[in-house]
Amino acid sequence: MKTVFRSILFAACLAGAPAHAEWKPVEKIEPYAISGKTGPELYASIGESGPKAGNGMRTIAYTDFKLTWQRKYEPQADGACTLVSATPKLIVTYRLPKPSGGLPAAVRKNWDVFAAGVYKHEQVHGEHIKEMVRAIEAVSIGFSAPADPKCQKVRTELTKRLAELSLAQRRKSSDFDRVEMSDGGNVHRLILDLVNGG
Repeated sequence: MKTVFRSILFAACLAGAPAHAEWKPVEKIEPYAISGKTGPELYASIGESGPKAGNGMRTIAYTDFKLTWQRKYEPQADGACTLVSATPKLIVTYRLPKPSGGLPAAVRKNWDVFAAGVYKHEQVHGEHIKEMVRAIEAVSIGFSAPADPKCQKVRTELTKRLAELSLAQRRKSSDFDRVEMSDGGNVHRLILDLVNGG
């Protein structure tokens, strides 16, 4: 059985009200139930019950997000259009395994180390997502298009810029997973310690 991490990313952008100066992401954990009394049984249950990534493969855990924006575009006196404010609403969700029953003391100790390591890994994906949103915010506010009195060109050009930032975030997360899941990587070691620990 091979399980992999994936960050399933999706974003919806909405135009709307003016931005506020400060914003904070909402982060939440959605556990999924697994069963077993030993490390190998727990890991096997992850393979059977883990959430599916975009490629259909089961994962140990994954981080995804929902991103919406409140944006205010203003036509300028010279015929340009400028995005004067952009406030994100970001919800980051960590989907993590959780044993549905009690565990023997030694297995519980191993599981706690494994679970904490997996959560720490997923939090890095969460940071990548938050960095992307801050980068989008920095690029967006003040973005302008000339000869755009109806504020149409500015939206098209902004979308192109934001797609680049999204792709960069995906590459960063993919590179991180590759290192963590490689032989001797942090997640690889967590899996081995859980399975071999009994």
